[in-house]
Amino acid sequence: MKRAFNFNAGPAALPEAVLAKAEKEMMNYQGSGMAVMELSHRSKEFEEINDRTKKLLSKLLDIPADYEILFLQGGASLQFSMIPMNLLESGSTADYVLTGTWSEKAYEEALKIGKAEVAASSKEKSYKSIPTIHEINLKDDAAYLHITTNNTIFGTQWHSIPDGLSVPLIADMSSDILSRPLTISSYGLIYAGAQKNLGPSGVTVVIIHKDLLKRSGKNLPAMLNYQVHATSKSLYNTPPTLSVYFLMLVLEWAESLGGVTELEKLNKKKAGLLYDAIDNSDGFYKGHAEKDSRSLMNVTFTLENDDLTTSFLHEAAETGFIGLAGHRSVGGCRASIYNAVPLDHVEKLANFMNSFRQRN
Repeated sequence: MKRAFNFNAGPAALPEAVLAKAEKEMMNYQGSGMAVMELSHRSKEFEEINDRTKKLLSKLLDIPADYEILFLQGGASLQFSMIPMNLLESGSTADYVLTGTWSEKAYEEALKIGKAEVAASSKEKSYKSIPTIHEINLKDDAAYLHITTNNTIFGTQWHSIPDGLSVPLIADMSSDILSRPLTISSYGLIYAGAQKNLGPSGVTVVIIHKDLLKRSGKNLPAMLNYQVHATSKSLYNTPPTLSVYFLMLVLEWAESLGGVTELEKLNKKKAGLLYDAIDNSDGFYKGHAEKDSRSLMNVTFTLENDDLTTSFLHEAAETGFIGLAGHRSVGGCRASIYNAVPLDHVEKLANFMNSFRQRN
């Protein structure tokens, strides 16, 4: 079959090698006579999947032993609530840096749980850039500082992470985890919905320093308590078994390519193709993000008017490009080029952009 040129923002493209392996094992996983989604989560087969997935993630991201890896449900949106419920202790304040829609939502959820304040924001600049480290007004007694490392709607990304903080750094990495090397020790907690770079929707990865688990109060509902999930090895309730299995396959694929260092090189090459098409268009395409804040995952741009944008998206769809419309809140165009989007698909999109400009 002919594969679409999938530039959806999420759920997003999965590696073809992963889909092929899953198809091969679909009816009979490891000689069990069952599909993965039929396995008991208490079975030996699934426990091996669960353990292998954690080991692969630890290896790829070089996660120290004093961190716990959790596989949870509810997406990043549930983490917006779980983080303050577990980590925002009475009498403390949570600091948030606002860089887009999702950081706003995280901040709004924290306000429902306790005291939260905006430490920095680029909202007045239409979220075209990431605040500098010096612009962050961090309180020494803050419970934590929260950032969103990549902003899918506005196409911006943190390229210099706040380091050496006096409080834990919490990061929503839903759209750029596994896309580049990380210094895990710089973070108190990292969380990411899987449906962009890690696998299909359904599972959320949380990487948390074990010291922070002590903040999880016993009065919290069990399903919202990090300590409960850590103690039960993410098996407190029935997990999204198929999503965890796909996560394992994606991590195996990433390892086969050479890990996050090689993925970063590929991602820079892909993004460079599209930004070159924008920058060399004599203003025909206008990038939304300022150059020093541009995302390697989501390339956002506009055309001169709505009619031209409509024509661009229509011709792109007829050519086989999927998911290029910008988010409904900002309009324009957006190409999401996560890890699994092949280089040749991005090359074809860049060629299409150049061709459309020449014809219009």
